[in-house]
Amino acid sequence: MASPTWQESLQGQTVSGDLLDQREKWLQSYHPGLRIREQGRVVSVGDGIAWVAGLPSVAIDDILDFDDGSRGLVFDLAPSLVGAVLLEETRALTAGTVARRNPRPLGIALGEALLGRVIDPLGYPLDEGDMPQCDGWARLEKSSPPIIERDFVQKPLYTGSKILDTMIPVGRGQRQLIIGDEGLGRSALALDAVVNQKDQDVRCVYVLIGQKRSTVVATIDLLRQTGALAYTTVVVAEASALPGLQHLAPFSGCAIAEYWMRRGMHSLVVYDDLSTHAKTYRELSLLLRRPPGREAYPGDIFSVHAGLLERSTCLNPDSGAGSITALPIVETKLGEIAAYIPTNLISITDGQVYLDRELFSGGFRPAIDIGKSVSRIGGRAQHPAIKREAGRMKLDYLQFLEVEMFTRFGAKLEAGMEKAIRRGRVLREILKQDRLSPLPIEFQLGWMVAFNDGLLDDAERAQLPELLAELLEHVKSSRLTLDDDRDQWRKLAKSWLETSVGQEN
Repeated sequence: MASPTWQESLQGQTVSGDLLDQREKWLQSYHPGLRIREQGRVVSVGDGIAWVAGLPSVAIDDILDFDDGSRGLVFDLAPSLVGAVLLEETRALTAGTVARRNPRPLGIALGEALLGRVIDPLGYPLDEGDMPQCDGWARLEKSSPPIIERDFVQKPLYTGSKILDTMIPVGRGQRQLIIGDEGLGRSALALDAVVNQKDQDVRCVYVLIGQKRSTVVATIDLLRQTGALAYTTVVVAEASALPGLQHLAPFSGCAIAEYWMRRGMHSLVVYDDLSTHAKTYRELSLLLRRPPGREAYPGDIFSVHAGLLERSTCLNPDSGAGSITALPIVETKLGEIAAYIPTNLISITDGQVYLDRELFSGGFRPAIDIGKSVSRIGGRAQHPAIKREAGRMKLDYLQFLEVEMFTRFGAKLEAGMEKAIRRGRVLREILKQDRLSPLPIEFQLGWMVAFNDGLLDDAERAQLPELLAELLEHVKSSRLTLDDDRDQWRKLAKSWLETSVGQEN
């Protein structure tokens, strides 16, 4: 027996006007048709990679939601399969698990709440704190700012290093590579720069990629002890993390730094290190059966790092006047800077700071090879007083190193050359600096004025560390600034030296 129609079911019943109105509205809004939603199924899972069959409309960098609650990022498209790197993984993720395309791109929550926090590349806390309450959001990977929004690098970013702030200066918006073998103090140099940003109105992001847990803990403890964690966000993808998270870590750090830049603030981001990131990218390429070399498509590691570092820049006033200064770190093997990854990064960045093992073994710390290190922008961003005093200092120091070699063979030198060698050795002693002891820029100007005026020519090299420590206190108590007249700085240097010599006598 056929079921009654809705007209027949209402016969003999009283129907309210509201019900009839709702029925009429529903009939008017109803549009018959098929609702189609793509879904695929996992074919295999392993080593942080999931192969999925189906999903014919999926594209590179799309997010896949799996029924077990985990997620993946589409990294490779094969004729019949989709290769995805896992962002989360559970024991329930097995062959046969349903996968669906997520229409939202991969991003991270942003806001003031990230300051002082330790997070993973997806924004989840790793410091046992609550989830950061953020008010913004941004994609992890996106295009760099267009040329029309950029400005010239014209403001210095002081690192606290005697050598960098005087001879190899870094400007806000610059990309300065730190390169050298393992164990030469590359991370220490970057940490010095972060610690030195206290009271400098610079937000910092420190990205740890594929590091051991002990290294991660030591870095966070150091930032906390120095007070630098208060204005720093630490993004961690340690060695035990999924390869996909290690790959995304620098992009998360860059997105956080961009958040500050777009709000007219200055930020410093450290990538520690991009050699490990390149190894992770190669690992993912091999697991996904993609060409792992420089011919890899879509994009080899060169294009990946270029897209990342190009986002570090200085914006013009119409775009907020913010900036991102990048300090990428890369490892060399036995000092070989001509390897593929180092040469890639050298060509992308605006200069490099090269650390040398022989200098390190000889007791010159930080072991920066001034001859191989260069800054292609920083000189234009130096304060006029610093630029004036630095002048020919780098060239004169390099000439001293060449001449000093001849003295090892017992060559006789004229009096003028002997004086130049003596001054060079004094300068070398001045440039030495303990690990994690950044110095204010006013102190840098003070010792340069004293050195350039010959006030330190007769000083005993063994006494220089003590003399420089006294100069630091002298500068702090004087309250002189970089804008003060040079004569005032000369008077300060002379009074400091006279006081120090008088105390010794």
